[in-house]
Amino acid sequence: MMAAMVFRKLWQLLRGMFRASLALLILFEEWGWEPLQRAMAAVGRLPLLRQLEGALRRLPPYAALAVLLLPSLLIIPIKLAALWLISQGRPVIGLTVILLAKLIGTALLARLFHLIQPALMQLGWFARLYVRWSAWKAVLLAWVRASAAWRWSRALKRRLRLRSRRDRG
Repeated sequence: MMAAMVFRKLWQLLRGMFRASLALLILFEEWGWEPLQRAMAAVGRLPLLRQLEGALRRLPPYAALAVLLLPSLLIIPIKLAALWLISQGRPVIGLTVILLAKLIGTALLARLFHLIQPALMQLGWFARLYVRWSAWKAVLLAWVRASAAWRWSRALKRRLRLRSRRDRG
């Protein structure tokens, strides 16, 4: 009986830690997704890239799916190089490379998804998974936003913003 209770508590703790870690990852993606997508859209106004974006918009569904996987595949060698740097005693450079790769990969993925989402939604299974993912993500983000830590950080941000305006004006 006691072992079952300890196991249940441990399971709840691990589940909470996993949920919080996943929530932080999703929050990072959410925080960066729109601004990075807009930045990439600005870059996409260049003539050559505008033509490339037009071609991406016209892709059939499965070709669009293959294109969606490209950023993940392209970042693997960069992440491996970063791990090599860390193993060579250069942890700051390695972590910087990983963070930059994540930022650039997120920007590229956000723009690609914006361009090819209509084609992807033609795949019934993808559309169903996307709806389920969106609903699950909304529940997870609501959980985070309802937390005391989130409310405290939002209040702190508001106070700092007000103080900054007051100090400037």
